[in-house]
Amino acid sequence: MKNRLRDLRGEHSWSQADLATQLGVSRQTVNAIETGKYDPSLPLAFKLAGLFGKPIEEIFHPED
Repeated sequence: MKNRLRDLRGEHSWSQADLATQLGVSRQTVNAIETGKYDPSLPLAFKLAGLFGKPIEEIFHPED
């Protein structure tokens, strides 16, 4: 699954550690999601969507 997490995080000037703290996950989890090595759970995807004020579909989308 592709995502816009790195771009959205950059728009807020947050480090991976900053975002991880807000989500209650490790920095490594944020990195794994950003690089496509890990797809977040549905609850985590909803947390991300709420944090960025965007629908999940604007953050995550299937690879072509």
